[in-house]
Amino acid sequence: MKQICILIPTYNEKEVLPYLYERLQRISNQLTNYDFSFLLINDGSTDGTLETINSLRQQDSRIELVNLSRNYGKEIAMMAGFDYAHGDAVIILDADLQDPPELISQMLEYWEGGYEDVYAKRSSREGETWLKKWTSKKYYKVLQKMATIDIPKDTGDFRLLDYKCIEALRTMRESQRYTKGLFSFIGFRKKEILFERESRVAGTTKWNYRKLVGLAADGITSFSIAPLRLATILGFSILTLGMVLLLVFLLKEFVFEMNVSGITGIVSVMMLLSGIQLLSIGLLGEYIGRMFIETKNRPLYFVSSEHRGIVRPEKSKRIG
Repeated sequence: MKQICILIPTYNEKEVLPYLYERLQRISNQLTNYDFSFLLINDGSTDGTLETINSLRQQDSRIELVNLSRNYGKEIAMMAGFDYAHGDAVIILDADLQDPPELISQMLEYWEGGYEDVYAKRSSREGETWLKKWTSKKYYKVLQKMATIDIPKDTGDFRLLDYKCIEALRTMRESQRYTKGLFSFIGFRKKEILFERESRVAGTTKWNYRKLVGLAADGITSFSIAPLRLATILGFSILTLGMVLLLVFLLKEFVFEMNVSGITGIVSVMMLLSGIQLLSIGLLGEYIGRMFIETKNRPLYFVSSEHRGIVRPEKSKRIG
């Protein structure tokens, strides 16, 4: 019997966890030819999520828990899940139930057919504002043009990964993580599944615009040097424009003997040059800041406690 680990990062999801467990239990009872385990990563929740998970653990021995020492963010929580996951395949699922667990059976069918990364792509986004939908659409458009690898748009973290994919992801320990890009970076045989995204069953989203902007910046800077190249192009263009304007000014003043007031032109040119310099310095700062963080080589996370047959990262191996 093949072992399937369902990885669920959680942060302040006390209200939705009973609904999540109910649906996962129903699905696992239907798919009796697989041995399921549910690995929940508690990412420093403060609303009673940990107590709820422990309560569910008393009901079902398949529930496993890794309790992080504080809130590290979803990207690091997923990395902790990769470290502690075990089995023949791992399914990443958000706790908010916007991604329907019922797709798991279809994912398993494609996996059995030879696909190693079966990911779900959103055909609609219920419960999201028009601004969030519009910004998401524009972001993916920019990302696809800038990135050096193909990152599918409208895809989240909901996917099935063969264990060889998990082993590949474990080797990449960068602090500034953009896991959606890493899924594409590792390659392997992929299959897309379309689905309609639902509204949250309970609770509120933990992704405000500040966090989304930060994630977007990580995505672009992790897989592209296009912003640095753009700064170089802009700098060269502005320098050329400044030289042309200066030449025109000199020709009018000394060749055509026209009385030209150059204060406005000079101020405009200075503002343009100052703007491009600040932009370039800011882009360099983004990359240098990430280099500074990575060179510290600090551990990505610390675990406060773990329960129920978790396989330690250093001893983790494929089962089956």
